[in-house]
Amino acid sequence: MRQPRHTGGRQVDDLDDLLLRVGAGELRAFELLYDRTAALVHSVARDVLDDEQQAEEVTQEALVEVWRTAARYRPERGGAVPWLLTVAHRRAVDRLRSVRSAREREARFVARSHETAHDSVVEAVLTRGEYRQVRRCLSTLTALQLEAVALTYYCGLTYREAAQRLTAPASTVKTRLRDGLIRLRDCLNAQR
Repeated sequence: MRQPRHTGGRQVDDLDDLLLRVGAGELRAFELLYDRTAALVHSVARDVLDDEQQAEEVTQEALVEVWRTAARYRPERGGAVPWLLTVAHRRAVDRLRSVRSAREREARFVARSHETAHDSVVEAVLTRGEYRQVRRCLSTLTALQLEAVALTYYCGLTYREAAQRLTAPASTVKTRLRDGLIRLRDCLNAQR
């Protein structure tokens, strides 16, 4: 049988006992545990979140989790206070990550939905001109290079998939692709 531990005249095992009773489903034990530990749990949440409202919500969530999971508490693995603080800290960190993730999603949405003013006529002319340049440069490729470029860039195949389709060694297709891209780059640079 375990001997009660005393700290500063207080019985530390009292919280262990309360937590075990909470694990057995005793509501009065949970009420006592809540009263004795809510401030401590709140301080951990407040330290992590640095936001009073969020800390209050996390405190409630953490203590509800304690109620639901107290049956898993084992005093021989550590005391009640470290167990409670671990639950509180984990909940606070989860909330912090959730809040940051929501902010990042919102920022990405705003960035994507922000439309840049542009002149559609100028854009159409530039696109048409670039299209003609690319077509002109593609005509300078050998048939084998054009085939490799078309399968990878226009059909979306990897060079290995293109090699299977062409029944050619992957290294050969990779070389044709590299040589074709170099020739395209040089041709497009010369036209600028």
